Amino acid sequence: RVLAALRAESAAEPGTERPAFTDRLLADEVRRRIEGFRERVRTEARRRVAERRGTEEIARRAVTTTADRVDFLLAGRAQLDELRRAVHPLARKLATRLAARRRRAAHGSIDLRRTLRGSLSTGGVPMRPVLRRRRPARPELVLLCDVSGSVAGFANFTMLLVQALHDQFSKVRVFAFVNRVDEVTDLVAHGNADPAGLGARILGEATVTGWHGSSDYGTSLGEFAERYVDAVGPRSTVLVLGDARTNMSDPNLPALRNIAERSRRVYWLNPEARTQWSTGDSAAYAYAELVEMYECRNARQLSTLITRLLPV
Repeated sequence: RVLAALRAESAAEPGTERPAFTDRLLADEVRRRIEGFRERVRTEARRRVAERRGTEEIARRAVTTTADRVDFLLAGRAQLDELRRAVHPLARKLATRLAARRRRAAHGSIDLRRTLRGSLSTGGVPMRPVLRRRRPARPELVLLCDVSGSVAGFANFTMLLVQALHDQFSKVRVFAFVNRVDEVTDLVAHGNADPAGLGARILGEATVTGWHGSSDYGTSLGEFAERYVDAVGPRSTVLVLGDARTNMSDPNLPALRNIAERSRRVYWLNPEARTQWSTGDSAAYAYAELVEMYECRNARQLSTLITRLLPV
């Protein structure tokens, strides 16, 4: 409005016609001054609030959310870029935790026969119990990821993180879906070359959609259970990543039950708040009756769940 008023005032004065270039310079100068004025107003407002509430309280409330606490569903492009940069440092930390769990798990129950044999040298008193050592067998991991809409950022970050942890597992296979399922293991394996473009490559090179672009969990679960049943076995842990919103279509619970019966464990990581699971077209609670479902809204929750849930 300020710029329009200045132009109108200038046009009303005789002999003040200016070329378009000059008019553009005037517009830029007006915008610059308006923005400067707004910034001064914001600064003054913060100063007055600080006087009224105290600087410590303002500083406490003004703390910027760290990348690992950013909600996956609300993250902007810059925040997703920051999360992708954190993949490898986070993977190293998680690998250390998983290795520690593996070392602890390697010590099994007491080997009674060897313990009694060893106690002969101490008068029959078992001073040093002998533990059975478990044969290390790294587990297999299968990811089934919804890559549609706003949940794509969550799925892409998790796929990159799991790929960075692939040495912790004997085999990792990754499948993506919107309303069709396709294996994207190779695409994810080469995702570090261009992590920001992983989602676009999956949508462009994999068959994850049919005749429409809306997510369809029932059809996708059914296709996975039918076409990729060989990916799941008694040593497989399956991670399903998605918000479980079916767009009012059949959730196909028998397909998920079939996957759960064939695998070692199935965990569902849902990027929506638990309070949203019973709203609208969400089938979260129906799926949660068949498999363990966890709220996973940010990288901090994800790292905690990976450390706690993934087999060693």
